[in-house]
Amino acid sequence: MNITFRWYGRGNDTVQLQQVKQIPGTKGIVWALHQKPVGEVWEKEEIKDEVEYIRSFGFHTDVVESVNVHESIKLGNEERMHYIENYKETIRNLSEFGVKVICYNFMPIFDWTRTDMFHPLEDGSTALFYEKAKVADQDPQKLISTVMEASELTLPGWEPEKMERITELFEAYKSIDESKLWDNLAFFLKEILPVAEASGIQMAIHPDDPPWSIFGLPRIITGEQSYEKLIAISDSPANGFTICTGSMGANPENDMVQVARKYASHAPFFHIRNVKIHDNGDFVETSHYTQDGSININEVVAELNKQNYDGYVRPDHGRHIWDEECRPGYGLYDRALGIMYLLGLWDAYEAKKSGEVS
Repeated sequence: MNITFRWYGRGNDTVQLQQVKQIPGTKGIVWALHQKPVGEVWEKEEIKDEVEYIRSFGFHTDVVESVNVHESIKLGNEERMHYIENYKETIRNLSEFGVKVICYNFMPIFDWTRTDMFHPLEDGSTALFYEKAKVADQDPQKLISTVMEASELTLPGWEPEKMERITELFEAYKSIDESKLWDNLAFFLKEILPVAEASGIQMAIHPDDPPWSIFGLPRIITGEQSYEKLIAISDSPANGFTICTGSMGANPENDMVQVARKYASHAPFFHIRNVKIHDNGDFVETSHYTQDGSININEVVAELNKQNYDGYVRPDHGRHIWDEECRPGYGLYDRALGIMYLLGLWDAYEAKKSGEVS
């Protein structure tokens, strides 16, 4: 289990790499060129600059999250080949600097979606919260305002240039159902996977967050059936998954222990976090501690340990604790606690496996 930490770059994150260096067991930084407009080629010089800076702190830069997919590719319109060719060039450029995994998603318009960025919890901390009825009844423009006003820093998947085209994009997606979106994903993968495979990079698609349709938009990476469809598109070793326990696990029908058991071999990257799911479909993010949420984090890690999983793992969204002011879900303190919990579980299972404990 190769522990990593997501970081948003110099001048774009409240967390400093010198601070991350003090979290025991953290080997790599999950990074991206977050100021880069979606669809543009990541040039070698700018990749080199970011990679060298991160490595100067002793971290590896094996995982990029994310090279976001342009809406033209998801829509399958006449501009998609231009953006697919740009994507291929970015893959080639990243490979020259040792990148091994690219996390991406195929969610229409909206990336992750929450209705409250700083929902109060009983312990006095705050966390990201999803109120299902509010999304069902809300004008998308109001949700955009809620999200965009929550942070002065970039919020990946909520790029201002895209949000300014929201009416136009909703109109374009009227002709796109789940079947068509799957077709467009298949087209994209069949174009880029040969390039990724030749470059020694695994593409790792992230599940939809939450894993159901919102505002009438199709969502397709929602559970085990989605993974079976992805495998059917291509058996290339470059066709992989990012398994996110909190995203896919927000639907209680998805047993994340079973998902880990069946698909860890296809997943070079794991996001491990916990959510508390309410009976009405609302959910709130919690600490990583198994007992605090609805996801059996303990057994997910046990399953990875049984398989001697050597892929990349990062703690995902954390609470905002100890009065930390940070990007929603991405502070230092609770994610550091998450890393120590995950490593503690792993070490306990390793000791049991070796016979050091019964």
